[in-house]
Amino acid sequence: MTVILQAIFLGIVEGITEWLPVSSTGHMILVNEIWPMHVNKDFMNMFLVVIQLGAILAVVITFWNDIWPFSADKSKKYIRKDVWSMWFRVIVACIPSVIVGLKWDDVIEEHFYNYKVVAIMLILIGILFIIAENRNKHLKPTTNSLDELTYKQALIIGLFQLVAAIFPGTSRSGSTILGALVIGVNRKTAAQFTFFMAIPVMFGASLLKLLKYGFNFEGNELVVLLVGMIVAFVVSLFIIKMLMNYIKKHDFKVFGYYRIALGVVVLLYFFFN
Repeated sequence: MTVILQAIFLGIVEGITEWLPVSSTGHMILVNEIWPMHVNKDFMNMFLVVIQLGAILAVVITFWNDIWPFSADKSKKYIRKDVWSMWFRVIVACIPSVIVGLKWDDVIEEHFYNYKVVAIMLILIGILFIIAENRNKHLKPTTNSLDELTYKQALIIGLFQLVAAIFPGTSRSGSTILGALVIGVNRKTAAQFTFFMAIPVMFGASLLKLLKYGFNFEGNELVVLLVGMIVAFVVSLFIIKMLMNYIKKHDFKVFGYYRIALGVVVLLYFFFN
C-alpha cells in the first residue's frame, strides 16, 4: 500500500512538473531520494521515465486537432500540409536527443542522475530564464506561430533539449522553451512546440526503457506503474490548460525564481543530512 501511495504522489509530481519548466525527472529523483520507493533499482529507473507516458497522452488529447495530420472535413483537403510540416520540424528538433539517448543513455543515468546535478541545473537554468525574460522584455518576438517556425530554429531548440537529455534537473520543457525564447519565438508558440516535441521523445525514451527492463514485472510492479501513469495523465490535463492560460499574460521568470530557490533548498538539505 505504501508503494501505491508513493506511485500516486509521484504521478502528481510528474503531472505538474512535466509541463512547467521546473524539471519533472529532477523532482522525481529528489522525491525518491527523500522518500525512497522500496522497489528494485532497475524498476525505479524505468518507472521514472515511463510514468511520463501518462503526461504525454494528456498532450495528445488536449491538442488532438492541432497534431492530427488528416482532416475529418471531406469538403476540405484530406491531408493537412501545415500539420505535416510541423511534424517534420519536430523530427528535426528531436534528432540530437535521439542520437545521444541511444548511444549514451546508460552512461548519463549512471553519472548524472543524482541530487547534486539536479540542484545545480535547477539553479543554472533558473538564472538563464530570468536573464532571457529580462532581455526579451523590450523585444518583439519574430516568430509568432508554428507555421513561422523554421527548420533552423527547430534544430536550435532541439540542441537546447539535448542539454536536458543529458543533465536531469535541466527540464526538457524548460530548456526548449528557453531556447525558443532566446531565438525570438513567442511564449505560446514556444510552449506548443515543446509539448509536441515531447510526444516522440518520451514515447521513444519510454519504449527504450521498457525494452531494457524486458517487461519482466514482478509482484505488483505493473500496477504501481499504471497507477503512476494514470495519475500523471489526469493531473497533466489540468496543468497544460493552466499553463497556456498563464503565459497569455505572464512571463516565465516566476519559474526561474522557483528553480533557484528549490536548488538551494536541495543543496542545503543534503548538506546537513
